[in-house]
Amino acid sequence: MTITVPQFKYAPQETSWLTRDALLFASSIGCRARDGLHFLYELHPNFQVFPTYPIVLTFKHTSLSTVDFLARNAVRTLPPGCPPLDWSVAVDGRRRMTFVKPLPPSSEGKTFEIHSKVLGVFDKGKGKGSVMELEHVLKQKESGEVYTRAWESAFFKGTGGWGGERGSKIIRYPPPSPSRHPDAASIFQTNEETAHLYRLNGDYNPLHATPEPGQALGYGGIIMHGLFSWNVAAQTVLSRFGKNEAKNLRDFEARFAAPVKPGDKLDILMWDMGLSEKVDIGRGSDRLREIRFVVKVGETVVLSDGRALLDDDKVKGHVDSKL
Repeated sequence: MTITVPQFKYAPQETSWLTRDALLFASSIGCRARDGLHFLYELHPNFQVFPTYPIVLTFKHTSLSTVDFLARNAVRTLPPGCPPLDWSVAVDGRRRMTFVKPLPPSSEGKTFEIHSKVLGVFDKGKGKGSVMELEHVLKQKESGEVYTRAWESAFFKGTGGWGGERGSKIIRYPPPSPSRHPDAASIFQTNEETAHLYRLNGDYNPLHATPEPGQALGYGGIIMHGLFSWNVAAQTVLSRFGKNEAKNLRDFEARFAAPVKPGDKLDILMWDMGLSEKVDIGRGSDRLREIRFVVKVGETVVLSDGRALLDDDKVKGHVDSKL
């Protein structure tokens, strides 16, 4: 008999941010002054919150200081029929976010909530792991307006074999033919402190701050947040193909294929796939510019199946070879 874990809604979680938080996020993911100060300087006449910033609000909530990541997750309610899951062995599997409405510089004067639900928990086999699929919707409470929708796939190492459903196949977005060179490429060099800066956005998992958790999981020490590389890729794609304007990014996703270590150099390779079929991701049905990407460290793919959808009428797709 196969165990099915039903969908499960959490109570809305209030979240908040300051303009300072948006500035920190932009700096931590590599936004550059030479591309314009509108993500980096709060008095810029075109100041914007970088569009993927809401991805960290599921960690931050309303906290103004650090939080105990493992203690907070240990008390999280699990759906009926779900096996015990230990967040100390969890890593990101896949993330996707759609962008419906740009965020204001701060949440001051309004109440924002994250509406989260478990879409399912799946058994990937004994000796492998379990996958929890979640959806997070950021809403403004008073108006009910949706700002972003996000999907999270959390992989719990070594927890499989409990008889659950295996789940559906992953949708793949590979690069085009191996013979086609990237239309753009960029390099981001991390250092020993990059993860310590990024964690100040609200993701205080010890795995990214001290070597012991990573050693216990077989990584040899500290690893970077998967969402750090994910956000760096978003910043790179937007600057290359979206005029570096937040409103032009409509949909962004990638799968986490291998860990990144502090000090690694990220190679971001991008392919312009032209116009997509018509899609509706919250602002009406449109044909959007599709960019596929992979991120590598050396010859190892660390982010795969990357896809961004951008407003086509505002996208000219200028191409650079690297930073």
